[in-house]
Amino acid sequence: MAQQLSFDLPAKPALGREDFFVAPSNAMAVALLDPQFAWPSGKLVLTGPKGAGKTHLAHVWASQSGARILSAAALTAEAVPELAQGPVVVEDVPQTAGSAEQQNALFHLHNMVLANGHSLVMTGRGAPNLWGLTLPDLQSRVQAATHAELQPPDDQLLAVVLAKLFNDRQITPKPDVIPYLVAHMDRSFAAAARIVGRLDHLSLAEKRSLSRPLAVRALSEIRQEATENDASASG
Repeated sequence: MAQQLSFDLPAKPALGREDFFVAPSNAMAVALLDPQFAWPSGKLVLTGPKGAGKTHLAHVWASQSGARILSAAALTAEAVPELAQGPVVVEDVPQTAGSAEQQNALFHLHNMVLANGHSLVMTGRGAPNLWGLTLPDLQSRVQAATHAELQPPDDQLLAVVLAKLFNDRQITPKPDVIPYLVAHMDRSFAAAARIVGRLDHLSLAEKRSLSRPLAVRALSEIRQEATENDASASG
């Protein structure tokens, strides 16, 4: 049987405050990012696993504070003076671990933003002391920031994350799909993104509705691939 050609169109994530579901695993981080909360140091580090909502919360804070958002990997020394004229979000700070130039630029941005009376948010995976920063002055300033940590999802949050990921792709699963996935999938944001992407692909390629049998098959395929990858790595 001929298969339908599938096109992996980019999902358009909803990044408004109303799209972020508050649960016990992220409530503290949400509270710390409220514009009315004044961080003692004027800066905040937001951490969490991939897909936990760091970018989403950073965009919410930026829209409320008027902050600029940029990737740490895109930061240059030349851009620092202009960026420091207002609040700033620097995403994925661990990406600078291998670049002395980018770490120096971030160090100067940090100092200028705070000296100008503005706020700075820095994001990354894992604890800040594990980011691999090699510039001691930058590392010490990062660790002195207020720390907001997003935890792995509970059942309720995982269900909402799945629903949001499906909505971002403008697809609607059958009512029993999300409960099945929550009960049987790996409990992480990365796993949620992986399974939604696989289901979207299968549904498009085979012109099938997004049903529980398709979810069973997708999970089986993902587990089989993981087993094969593990066997290949150990061999």
